[in-house]
Amino acid sequence: MSPLNRKVVLASRPTGRPDDSNFTYLQEPVAPLEDGQVLVAVDLLGIDAFIRTTLDEGSFHRGARMGGVIPALGVGDVIDSRSTTIRVGDKVFGPLGSQTHAVMPAVALRKLDTDIAPANAWLGALGLTTGLTAYFGIVDVGRVKKGDTVVVSGAAGAVGSVAGQIARLSGADKVIGIAGGSHKTAFLVEELGFDAAIDYRHENVGARLDELAPNGIDVFFDNVGGEILDDVLMRIVEGSRIVICGAISQYEKMDEVRGPRNYLKLAERHATMEGFAVFHFAAHYARAENQLAEWYRNGDIVMREHIEHGVENFPAVMNMLMTGGHHGKLLLKVSSETV
Repeated sequence: MSPLNRKVVLASRPTGRPDDSNFTYLQEPVAPLEDGQVLVAVDLLGIDAFIRTTLDEGSFHRGARMGGVIPALGVGDVIDSRSTTIRVGDKVFGPLGSQTHAVMPAVALRKLDTDIAPANAWLGALGLTTGLTAYFGIVDVGRVKKGDTVVVSGAAGAVGSVAGQIARLSGADKVIGIAGGSHKTAFLVEELGFDAAIDYRHENVGARLDELAPNGIDVFFDNVGGEILDDVLMRIVEGSRIVICGAISQYEKMDEVRGPRNYLKLAERHATMEGFAVFHFAAHYARAENQLAEWYRNGDIVMREHIEHGVENFPAVMNMLMTGGHHGKLLLKVSSETV
């Protein structure tokens, strides 16, 4: 008897912040496998900022189809297989989507070596959209070196929290995080080893940057965009590197995204602003994974996880990400039955 797949699908495209009316919860039997396919019982889904952009038609990331599951990366267990490369019992990572069971071509999945790290780490510290993204942004784009003052926005989120730790491990003299709420700033300093943190909800970001970085900012790893980016641009030094990883403050109205007002500071300071996506560095994944795995095993990188439960709560958990109601890696535990 085929398992019952429980899934959340896109019912309508949101015009601002998504709400329940944009999604439908369905249950249906799993389709029979074809040659080369496997059936995965989904365990954990990573709730990442890119998911919001997939809800818009013509999005940069592969868009969600009307009536289709919402794109999301996840890990799970193979419970049926018609593949010669991935077998029943393997733990896998891939684009499993907002559902309890995923029928996937084996070539779209990665078999995980849990001797290196537990499966959940491949969504967090070693994850494509978290650890690898932070690594390439800090090491390859930001080129952080000894003596740098580094500022990270969205610093209590998954990518930001790892980026700040990698900056410290790369020799930065001072790492400053920007986050929303005193509990998040305490987390950055007390648990992750940031030198200082700014609560943008209750503090003046510009004034605090003047206090904490009186000699200016060498590297800015930006996950937020908007006013915080402008505040930082006013305080960059000659040769600064501005790393554009994301702009979550802009994602709810992608057709109204505004750029920085203070971009001329880049010319005045002979500075660079460079955007990137992790897949631009696909040829270097092994290098990043090896280094991240070493740091993870040694306890040099801490990855806090915030876990919610139930695939039916996928829309609510996505909104939690957009409103900053978590810190660390936001995961959804998919309580699937593997009958």
